[in-house]
Amino acid sequence: MPVSGSDTPAITCRNVWQVFGKNADSALKQALSQHDSPQAAADDLRARGLVPAVQDASFEVQEGELFVIMGLSGSGKSTLIRCISHLLHATGGEIRIDGENIVEASPKRLIELRRKKLGMVFQHFGLFPHMTVAENVAYPLRVQGMRKGQRMAKAQEVIDLVGLGGRERHYPRELSGGQRQRVGIARSLVADCSVWFLDEPFSALDPLIRRQLQDEFLEIQAKLKTTIVFITHDINEALKLADRIAIMRDGKIVQIGTPADIVLRPADDYVREFSRDVAKGQHARVASVMQTGDGLAHGPDDPGLRQDMTLDAALARCMELYEPVPVRAPDGQLVGVVNPADLAAALQVEQP
Repeated sequence: MPVSGSDTPAITCRNVWQVFGKNADSALKQALSQHDSPQAAADDLRARGLVPAVQDASFEVQEGELFVIMGLSGSGKSTLIRCISHLLHATGGEIRIDGENIVEASPKRLIELRRKKLGMVFQHFGLFPHMTVAENVAYPLRVQGMRKGQRMAKAQEVIDLVGLGGRERHYPRELSGGQRQRVGIARSLVADCSVWFLDEPFSALDPLIRRQLQDEFLEIQAKLKTTIVFITHDINEALKLADRIAIMRDGKIVQIGTPADIVLRPADDYVREFSRDVAKGQHARVASVMQTGDGLAHGPDDPGLRQDMTLDAALARCMELYEPVPVRAPDGQLVGVVNPADLAAALQVEQP
């Protein structure tokens, strides 16, 4: 978990609702006043023909944290990120960015926030086809009124950061899907945003390019230490990228936790089903299963485990303490030997 230099979370959501339908604001207030639980209020709203797409969502995102919101289609994850970024005006609740309540912000202030503080990347790249890569990336700086020489120099820095150096003069039609997505990422970063929203940015890409961009994305995050809210429906992507994960179902957040929490301690059957096919040893760390406290006993062997090791890596290290064992054919004849460490290593596949 990133350690914030401030006591104020980068993002704070308190009892956020997004309700679609006629007179949603007044209907929500009435439902909440008449019922003791959010679920009862949501049921009331549905009975009136309204759609509670986000229900009573509360969480905090710390400065520099990579916070993933995931769920199936229709779970409310994209609606929630649009509320946080104020592309949608939340029907109820409080949303703060660096302590500022953006639900109450004026249109002028929202424009200023989007230009200088909030970066956004979506699944569809939204590039200007008549502009080059450099011009697309520099466009937010043009809107801010920065002079051409300055904005093109700044754009070049970000283009190099996302691995597109040498393609500055190309047009979007001359780029692959992965390259176009890099342009979208660069454009969102060029204004030095402190909070970055990404809504399934890699889901339209083929698996190989997707994994490559995920790796590059983590490198960018390590360099910039930007606060990120990332939307995905892919559990493996969430586990690979996230400091913490919020899982949504039917508009509600059903669990928030670290990747290890999600795979080892699912809150219910819905979360358990998400992680059913996950190779838990690749994502859970030794710290999540070790015992702590005074008076702990251990044997004479020390395989050199660290608390940040994955369970797979720790198991392989422990297995190195054991000698090779015989392997026999069905008739009992000795056909070879196997090292227990090789058994453990064979179970470790490359993380997607």
